[in-house]
Amino acid sequence: MLGIIFWLFIAYIVGSIPFGLLIARATCGIDPREGGSRNVGATNVARLCGFKYGVLTLLMDLLKGALPVWIGMGISDHPLFLSCVALAALCGHVYSMFLDFKGGKAVATTIGVFLPLAFGSLLLSCIACVLVIWRSGYVSMGSLTLVTVMPVLLFLSGCWSYVPLALAVMALVYWTHRENIRRLARGEEKSWQKKKHEEKSDA
Repeated sequence: MLGIIFWLFIAYIVGSIPFGLLIARATCGIDPREGGSRNVGATNVARLCGFKYGVLTLLMDLLKGALPVWIGMGISDHPLFLSCVALAALCGHVYSMFLDFKGGKAVATTIGVFLPLAFGSLLLSCIACVLVIWRSGYVSMGSLTLVTVMPVLLFLSGCWSYVPLALAVMALVYWTHRENIRRLARGEEKSWQKKKHEEKSDA
């Protein structure tokens, strides 16, 4: 029991590591909390420092979700335990102990925690996410699509043990995207497509 509690704490600490902040400071000398959307996630790092650094942030945030769950499988394969490990890592990302209990929006880390748990459903959810971003131009809309589709696909695939986790993750990601949802409703959300169009027009 102590080992399980200890690993949940480790998962939270790993999830708390603010890779977006570390990468932005190391490569661009800036604090992503002071520019763009003021978020430490991959999208804002890409906006402020460049695409490749956004991808690096995405991969590191994904890894900090996948590793605690993957290692946790060696401790116990019980879905409840692994779901708690996943949520601990996600809560660490959203409420980081290194950022005064503030953090990112948990999308990359969500992909990470489901990577070892339900790869097939995750892959289809990511495809839906990419398609929505491609068609709409809104990263936030794609992110919301990913977490909305995930529990449905888990249910349809018979992976019912992780449906409660997926629903909890969906609620968390909707909460972290509440401002994005308001901007989408008002038609004020920033679009990657519009940004590219503006850059071409300026050229």
